[in-house]
Amino acid sequence: MRLARLTAAKAVANTALRWVPPFLPTLERAFGATTGQMTTILGVGEMAGLSTIGVGRFLDRGRERLVMTLALVVISVSSLVALVGTTFTFAVAFLLVVLGVANLTVAGHSTISRFVPYGGRARAIGLYETSWAIALLVGAPLIAVLIQAFGWRGPYVVLAVACAMMAAWIWVAGSRRAPVAPTAPSGPMRIRSLPWRAWAVIVGSALLAMSGLSVFAISGKWLDTAFGVSTGGLGLVAMGFGAFELLASTGSAGFADRIGKVRSTVLGIALLFAGQVVMVIADDTLWIGVVAILAFLCGFEFAFVTSLSLVTEAMPESRGATIALANGVGTVARGSGTIASGFLFTRWGIEGTISLSATAAAAATVCFVVSRPARA
Repeated sequence: MRLARLTAAKAVANTALRWVPPFLPTLERAFGATTGQMTTILGVGEMAGLSTIGVGRFLDRGRERLVMTLALVVISVSSLVALVGTTFTFAVAFLLVVLGVANLTVAGHSTISRFVPYGGRARAIGLYETSWAIALLVGAPLIAVLIQAFGWRGPYVVLAVACAMMAAWIWVAGSRRAPVAPTAPSGPMRIRSLPWRAWAVIVGSALLAMSGLSVFAISGKWLDTAFGVSTGGLGLVAMGFGAFELLASTGSAGFADRIGKVRSTVLGIALLFAGQVVMVIADDTLWIGVVAILAFLCGFEFAFVTSLSLVTEAMPESRGATIALANGVGTVARGSGTIASGFLFTRWGIEGTISLSATAAAAATVCFVVSRPARA
């Protein structure tokens, strides 16, 4: 029940974050902004994830419920800020939603790591991260309907209410349980105390995030400019994104523990590379482009979700702080990748963005291979 509750809350929170890139053309028209301006806002907003570095010590003291509740409240507030309707308030709102989702994510991973042994943790985290896919599979078509019916403000109103309700649910349901003892009574972790193998896992996961998010950030714009996909069509394609990501997350949950977490991560990256190649050669054929980006996202999701299990065991004695630090490093990678993706797409098209994504994925592969954790 705990895992189901965490997953439901994160699915709503992820919808607040993930609906923006697929519907970027709609928001560009609403704010009169360019693709470069919007992806810069998305990239800078990602930097709010650096805040997780500061909450690591609270997670190690067993304060996950408080962190998750406050994170959901912040996401609800972000939607209200966006309703003002200017490019500036959109930027502030996106920063707040990233702040909330990032802290909700690390608190959830810390909670799962506290209760689930490493041997079965990929399954638990894989199920938790189905929320990432559900945000598109269920959320994207609902967002499309809301935009068609109420304009771009419709999704923000619904998400503000939904996140507030989830915050109340997490707080009230958690208060009925007995307090949980912290896993690490020691003081804050020092970054220099991390072994190099742990750093390899953390950096590898961050580079993998850069590879995936740099392409996802311009996915809606690419489908719009290359194939003329409408708002309703973007909703359907985004639902397809969610379906394949759900397949990848459940695949990670079902197989990664059995075939090895490092091996699973590398296999996912191989599928990611295949999708990149087909995206470049798709030309103006819509079905090829859609199949390619679905393969890319499926490979990315499988690899990234599996890599999160590796991160949770990189430094077991300070697990919460390590998870938080990894998210902070990933924040820089995701943010810089998102900013660069918009300018690369504007200058060189999808080939420019894919070049960045492929380079990051190749570097991530090297990191995971050299890390070789004892319980991979």
